[in-house]
Amino acid sequence: MELLFLAILVLLMASALASGYPVAFALPGSAVLTIGLAALCGAVFAGDPSAYFAQGGPVQWLNAGITNFRGVYWEVERDTLIVIPLFVFMGIMLQRSKIAEDLLVTMAQLFGPVPGGLGISVVFVGALLAATTGIVGATVVAMGLISLPAMLRNNYSQSLATGAIAASGTLGQIIPPSIVLIILADQLASAVDQAGMARKSLNKAATGEFSMPSEFAVVSTSAGDMFLGAFVPGLLLVGLYMLYIQGFALLRPKSAPPVPYDGNLDRSFFLRVLLVLAPPLALIFIVLGSIILGIATVNQAGAIGAAGATLMAGYRLHNGKKYTYVPALLAVASVLALFVVTSLFSTNVKNIKSTADVVGITLATAAALGLVIAIVWSGWRTFKIDDTLRGVMLETAKTTSLVFIILLGAAMSTSAFRAFGGEELVRDFLTGLPGGFWMQFTIVMAVIFFLGFFLDFIEIAVVVVPIVAPILLMDPSANITAVWLGVMIGLNIQTSFLTPPFGFALFYLRGVAPPIVRTIQMYKGVIPFICLQLIALVIVAAYPGLVNYLPNRISYTSVTAPPPINPRLQYCMEQYVFTEFEERGDAIRASISAARTLDYSVLPKKLRTAMTESFLDSDAIFKRLDDIKVAEAALAAQEADYRPLHRRVRTLQRDIRKVDVVLEELTEQFERLNRRLEGNSPEKSDLEGRIATLNNEKARLSAKTPKDWEARHKVYAALLSTDKKARRVYRQTVDGVYEPVKTVLATIEGTERLKALGDRINGLESIIRTEAPKEAARKIQLVAKAVGAIEGARKIRSQLSKARSAIKGKRPKPEKAFKALATAKKLFQKDIAWRAIASERLLSGVQTYEAAIRDTVGLRQQQRLPKQQALAIAACNANHRDLSLQF
Repeated sequence: MELLFLAILVLLMASALASGYPVAFALPGSAVLTIGLAALCGAVFAGDPSAYFAQGGPVQWLNAGITNFRGVYWEVERDTLIVIPLFVFMGIMLQRSKIAEDLLVTMAQLFGPVPGGLGISVVFVGALLAATTGIVGATVVAMGLISLPAMLRNNYSQSLATGAIAASGTLGQIIPPSIVLIILADQLASAVDQAGMARKSLNKAATGEFSMPSEFAVVSTSAGDMFLGAFVPGLLLVGLYMLYIQGFALLRPKSAPPVPYDGNLDRSFFLRVLLVLAPPLALIFIVLGSIILGIATVNQAGAIGAAGATLMAGYRLHNGKKYTYVPALLAVASVLALFVVTSLFSTNVKNIKSTADVVGITLATAAALGLVIAIVWSGWRTFKIDDTLRGVMLETAKTTSLVFIILLGAAMSTSAFRAFGGEELVRDFLTGLPGGFWMQFTIVMAVIFFLGFFLDFIEIAVVVVPIVAPILLMDPSANITAVWLGVMIGLNIQTSFLTPPFGFALFYLRGVAPPIVRTIQMYKGVIPFICLQLIALVIVAAYPGLVNYLPNRISYTSVTAPPPINPRLQYCMEQYVFTEFEERGDAIRASISAARTLDYSVLPKKLRTAMTESFLDSDAIFKRLDDIKVAEAALAAQEADYRPLHRRVRTLQRDIRKVDVVLEELTEQFERLNRRLEGNSPEKSDLEGRIATLNNEKARLSAKTPKDWEARHKVYAALLSTDKKARRVYRQTVDGVYEPVKTVLATIEGTERLKALGDRINGLESIIRTEAPKEAARKIQLVAKAVGAIEGARKIRSQLSKARSAIKGKRPKPEKAFKALATAKKLFQKDIAWRAIASERLLSGVQTYEAAIRDTVGLRQQQRLPKQQALAIAACNANHRDLSLQF
C-alpha cells in the first residue's frame, strides 16, 4: 500500500505542476493531501493511521514539517540562506538602475567590428551580469530588448541571436554569486550528514570497526566553497559560448557579420567604456574577492554587494546632474581610509592602551561614518528618483518569499516521499544498477536534465537533491566531494532555462522578441548552447580539479588552514614528499651526513640522546620508503582481479543486509502475535510463510558468494594492512627524525630571550622580601610564564613555580621560596653557559640541516603547509580517489 500512496503523491505533484498551479503550493499541498489520505485509509481499513507508512506516521511527518520550518528560519547552521535576499537585491538594483543596459550598449560598440562581435558582446555582458545580478529573467529581458533588435538589424541569424541571448542570460545560475549555488550548498549540507552516517555504517559492516578513519569521511561544502568551485566551470562555459559564436561567424560570415562602430574610437570612447565597465568589475572583485581571500563571509559579501549596487545606482540614476559622483567618490575615499587606518593603528575598542589607539579609532570612526553617509545618500537618490528603491525592495521581497516558501514546501514533500519509502526505492534502484557510481551518476544527471524540461531550478534543487545526493556522496568508489557534485548539478540545472518547450529563458525572450522572430527559430538557436553545456558537464566530470582545486587552494593557504598532520592530507602529502625524495634524495642524504658530523657534546644529555636517536632514524627513512613502494606494488598487482570480486560480494552482502532488516521486523511481529494468539491463525501462517521465503532468499544470496572469497579477501586485507603499517612506520620515523632537530634549534635560538630574563629572575628575591605575598606570587608567575615560553627552560620554570607556591598559601614559607629561587638561578646560569657555546658551535649547522629537511622529512611537524607544498597537495586532493577497497 505504501507504493500506492507514493504513486498518488507523485501523480498529484505532477498534475499540479502541469496545470500551472504555483509550485510553492503544489509541493506542500500534494504532500498534505497524500499524508491525510494515507492516514485516513489506515484508520478506516487497518485501525492504525500509520499502517500505510513505510516510515513513521502522520504525527512523525507533522513533527518533521515543524523541524524543517524551524531549520529554515532558526538554525544557525543554515545562516547562508540569509544571503539570498542580499544578492537578489543587488541584482534587481543593478537592473532597475539601467547599469545592465549601459553594459550591453557599450560592449556591443566595442566588440561590434569583430566577426560575430555582437554575439560575443552578449555573452561577455551576460557573464558580467551573472556575476553581479544573477537574475535570469531580468538579464534575458534586458538583453532581448537592447541587443536582439540590433543583431537582427545587422543581419544576424535569428537562431544564433536568440540562442546567444537566452544562453548567456542563464549564466547567472552557475557563475557566482548565484542563488542556485547557495540553495545547493544548503541542501548538500544535510545530504553530507546523511551520506557520512551511511558511509560509517558501510565501514562498520565491511570491517567490523565502530569508528571510521577521518580521511575516509565525506567532504562537506559551504556557499563560499560552491562559489569557488563554480568559478572555473563558469568561465569554461563562457569560453565555449564565445568559441562557438566565433566559429559560427567564421564559417557563415553572412549570418554573423561584423558591425563597424559609427563613432570615433578615440580617447573619449575608451574612457566611456572604462567608466561603464570598471564599476561592475570592481563590484565583482570586491564581492568574490572578499570571499576568496577570506576577508568576508558569504553573508558579509552579500551585504557588500547590496551596498555597492546602491552606490552604483545612486550615480547612474542621477546622471547628468550636480554632484553625480560625489557619494560614490566619498565611499571609495572612506574605504581606502579604513584600509590605511586599520593597517597603521589598532582599532580594537576593548583594547585601548595609548593615545595612538584613540587616534586610530577616531579616524576609523570618521571613515566609517563617511561610508555610511555615502550609502544613505545613494539610497535616498534611489528612493526619490523613479521610486526605484521601493520597486527593488518589493521585487526582492517577492523573490525571497518565493524561494523560502518553495524551500518549506519541498521539505514537506520530501518528508512525505520518504514516509512512503520513496527514498529506499530510489536508493535500491540506483545501487542496483550495473556499472557502479558512474552509472548511478549518469542516470541522476539524465533525470535532472529531463526534469529541466518541466521544472524550475529551485524545484529541482530542493526536491531531487535531498533524495539523490546522499546516495551519490556515500559511495566510496568515487569518493566525490559535495562541492563537485553541487557544481555538476548546477551546470545541469542551468539547462532547465533553455530546454524547450518550458525553458523559462525562452519564455522571457519570447515576451520581448519581435513577431518576426519565430519560436521555432528560438528553439533551434538554443540547441547548440545546450550541447555546449553538456560538453562542459563532460569536461568537468572528467577533470574534477576544475571544481575542487580552487576551494582546496584557498583552504590550504589560508590562516585557518588545516595543519600538515591532518589525516586527510597524509596521502597527497606523502605523494609529494616521495617525489621530492626521488628528485632530491642525494641532497637530503648529504644534509643528514653533514649534520651528523657536528659536535653535539655541548648539549644536555637528553637533547644529545634525542639527536643520536634522530640520526639512527634518518638512516631508516629511505628503507621505509622502499617498504611503502613494495606494499603499493603488491596492492596494485592484486587490485585488478580483486576489485570485481570485491564489488560482487559487497553487493550480495548489501542485499543480504536488506533481507535481514525485513526478517527482523517480521520476526518481531510474529513474536508479538504469538504472545497474543494461541494456536494457529491465518496471520501467523502468513508471517511464517513470508519469513520462510526471506530465509530462502537469504540462503540463495549467500550461496552466490564465491568459494574463494574468504581466502582472497584475507590476502588482500593482509596486503592492505601491510601498506597501512608501512605508512604508519614511515610517519613515525620522519617525526622521530625531525622533532629532536626542531627542539634543539628552538632551544638554541631561545638563548637571547632567556638571557634577557636574567634581571627579572635575579630581582625576584627582593620582591619576595619587600612585597606582600599575594603580589609577589603574581610577579613570580609572570616571570615563570615568560620563562616557560622558551624552549628547554622547563626546569627553571618548575623551580619558579615552586617558589610561587611556597608564598602563595595562607601560611607563606619564604625560606622554601628562596631555596627554590636559588635553584632556579643555578639552572639559569648553567643553561645560559651551554646555550652560549651551542649558539657559537651548532646554531648555523643545525639551521642549515633543519632548512634542508623542513619541507620533506619535517613537513608533518610544521604549523601550516608552505605555499609550494599547499598548492601541490591542493592539486592532488582535487582529484577523486577510489576508496571502495578500503570498505
